[in-house]
Amino acid sequence: MAKEYDLVILGGGPGGYVAAIRASQLGLKTAIVEKQKLGGTCLHQGCIPTKALLRSAEIFQQTKNSLKWGVLTSNVSINFSLVQNRKDGIVENLYNGILHLMKKGKIDVYDGIGRILGPSIFSPMSGTISVEMNSGAENEMLIPKNVIIATGSSPSPLQGLPFDHSFILSSDDALQLKELPKSLLIIGGGVIGIEWASMMVDFGVEVTVVESAKEILPYEDQDISREMKRLLKKKNVRILTNAKIFPDSKKIEKTGVSITAEIDGKEQILKAEKVLVSVGRQANIKDIGLENTDILVENGYLKTNPYYQTKEAHIYAIGDCIGGLQLAHVASREGIIAVEHLANLTPSLLDYKAVSKCVYSSPEVASVGMTEKEAKEKGLQVKIGKFSFKGIGKALVLGDMDGFVKIITDENTQDLLGVHMIGPHVTDLISEAGLAKVLDATPWEISQVIHPHPSLSEVIGEAALAVEGNALHS
Repeated sequence: MAKEYDLVILGGGPGGYVAAIRASQLGLKTAIVEKQKLGGTCLHQGCIPTKALLRSAEIFQQTKNSLKWGVLTSNVSINFSLVQNRKDGIVENLYNGILHLMKKGKIDVYDGIGRILGPSIFSPMSGTISVEMNSGAENEMLIPKNVIIATGSSPSPLQGLPFDHSFILSSDDALQLKELPKSLLIIGGGVIGIEWASMMVDFGVEVTVVESAKEILPYEDQDISREMKRLLKKKNVRILTNAKIFPDSKKIEKTGVSITAEIDGKEQILKAEKVLVSVGRQANIKDIGLENTDILVENGYLKTNPYYQTKEAHIYAIGDCIGGLQLAHVASREGIIAVEHLANLTPSLLDYKAVSKCVYSSPEVASVGMTEKEAKEKGLQVKIGKFSFKGIGKALVLGDMDGFVKIITDENTQDLLGVHMIGPHVTDLISEAGLAKVLDATPWEISQVIHPHPSLSEVIGEAALAVEGNALHS
């Protein structure tokens, strides 16, 4: 027997389950269809497990170097199975929390694969969902007034270098390693590649990063990218930029993998025990019934309007499957906007330039707004304020003084264009800059905030003062 809902959501990641909670708050009868586990990539293969591993790597490094804090240790080593157990425990705890939220919101959860059907006896419009149940039970038929597609994304393979899940790994595969490799070749120097490079070198793995662009973290401000390259090299990460990989050249032996690459016009053979391919992600939009709809697909992603409606007005799409900023917090906000719009509210549109982006490596990176290059390409006259963590007392107390904060402003209007950070705990500090961007604060207004002393947040006030050359501790 078919079941009727106000809203059915395909995908229970941070976009889907947050949208379901908001729909429940608005009194909508809601269901989620999830083929794996609620929480999606972020909870099970991305944000949370990688950060748990990064934390273990950080603690390992701090313990090994504890003498600089006056703490004596000896015979420090890694038990990687315990590291993985801790990661899995964190994931399970958060997963149970999501299950509780679903029960609290009286949201029905269907464990299976949902497919959109065309017009039928159940509904004159496409949108009826047939759920192929994981249990093998007969398909469930759901009849929603509205649908949200939140099916997420998966790691993209490199053409000619498919994942074999043993030697050629995706980030999903890497999370399931039973033991640390002696060496790791990372293809791709973006966010995922740099987080894994930082983690693995801190665990004691020999790491090489190969990036096709001129800089690693190519979408960050150039000053940030260069500082990250310097600090990773200081940790003995080998970084090769302007590189072209020849995937078909790969040779796999018992001891590992060798691949030919062209670096600055010269061919080199790169060898490692494992290869991690981190060249981006692709939308999970196959086999969900799109052929039964008029939904448009462009460059592999679902096309929507600013309220996340597809060409079929009662079907919305959010998160990684629509491209753009593939971030958990973006998917969640998109889900809230979509739900409020279908509930006939008037949500504010998402300003993607006001979204904070983070890299949870060591050192951390965080940014909001335009880079210096982007601002200049728009013809803006910019003014820069920059302040190093070396001048911040709390950074010295922590023993982590590398990095800086950079503030970019419009010289003519004093508008805040962008804030870029690299250094200790900047993924926590960036929210102040994000609020400043939302409120259209000027550097002078930021400088008037009394930042507590000693705190890392003082670096933001000093960088704001530095825009006019008035930093106090430089």
